[in-house]
Amino acid sequence: MKLTTQTDYALRTLMFLATRSDRANVADVAQLFGISVHHVAKVVHSLAKYGYVRSIRGVGGGIELARQPQEIHLGEVVERFEGSTHLLDCIGTEDICAIQSFCKLKGVLAEAERVQRAYLDSVTLADVAPTSRQLQLL
Repeated sequence: MKLTTQTDYALRTLMFLATRSDRANVADVAQLFGISVHHVAKVVHSLAKYGYVRSIRGVGGGIELARQPQEIHLGEVVERFEGSTHLLDCIGTEDICAIQSFCKLKGVLAEAERVQRAYLDSVTLADVAPTSRQLQLL
């Protein structure tokens, strides 16, 4: 599996916010990772829509996690941003291949997907977030 840039930015934004005790802003995230403010803003909008981030407007506003880092599972975030991705089309769709009814490869790849998702579901944002000190050293 290769993640899209949007998923990558979403995970990085969540990791950054997990290190903060105060609110941040989109420009802080963009500057740290050297990415476009526009791209981060788009990702933050999606993160807020999915309930991972709160966006507060006005003086003293900014962005912050809406849930505790240990409550955010990477598998869920990846699925929200990537959708249900399959290694081959036949895993999620019937009747697209002549040998699909007896193909053993389909089962092997479906199991690989299941194992990968189970592993990502077992890892939380708290498990992968750097410390605020590590970010300060950058």
